Amino acid sequence: MSHPEHSTPEVEPGAATPDPDTDTALGKTVAALTADDLEPASRRELLGRLVGDIRRRGLGQLFRPKAALRWMADVVTDIAPHVPVRDRATLHRHFPGLDDDELAERLIRNAARSTASIGAVGGGVAAVEWVATPTLLSAPVLLAAETVSVVAIELKLLGELHEVYGRPLPGSTGQRALHLLQSWSQQRGINPLLPGVGVATVLGTAARRDLQRSLLRRFGRSLSTMGPLLTGAAVAGYLNRRATRALGEHVRKDLRRNHPRIIESS
Repeated sequence: MSHPEHSTPEVEPGAATPDPDTDTALGKTVAALTADDLEPASRRELLGRLVGDIRRRGLGQLFRPKAALRWMADVVTDIAPHVPVRDRATLHRHFPGLDDDELAERLIRNAARSTASIGAVGGGVAAVEWVATPTLLSAPVLLAAETVSVVAIELKLLGELHEVYGRPLPGSTGQRALHLLQSWSQQRGINPLLPGVGVATVLGTAARRDLQRSLLRRFGRSLSTMGPLLTGAAVAGYLNRRATRALGEHVRKDLRRNHPRIIESS
């Protein structure tokens, strides 16, 4: 898809220069990781593959706190168009017999379970890597892989919640990806009737900074120091599950306010 000239994104100092082949591989791995029916062994294998994809993208910035946040925002932005979002009809085929609220609850529960699984795999490994001096330098890579995986799963959740409540994200693949990032950063639904929605094709400087701040708030001290994300698998799984469920509930509540079925029945 071609972008108009005025849509060329600004490149911040120290930003990574994406390689199309590396980004394609990374996008495919992340898309596979968002599946809600993965066995732990498959999720662990895909997380390992993602670590390899991230290594090939370049690691220098991961060891400098401010640059690490820019790097993470760049990667999250690049993988967002690859996140598979099922439309409303597909969701109801996959989960027959559920009304909209029940379906939304099932999606939130599945996403929370998936991010908990990512935390259990990544958090446990990161803790081991951090205390093992010979492999200390791999800890930031494991942290990056877990962070990207969790955000991708949550982006998919938000896209599908918009579908459930009759507010599918408008525009091209790239535009829908930007709406997902906006919804994730602001923890609210996207209203396609607002002026300007569906126009942007790249993440502007202000929106990129909002994304960086949201990443820092969401993943805390780990992204600012590149220390181990959590202290172990059990804690990692619990905190990921809680945060994903809270995000899903916030966005669901926002989307329900303008849901046609709910408005008509009230």
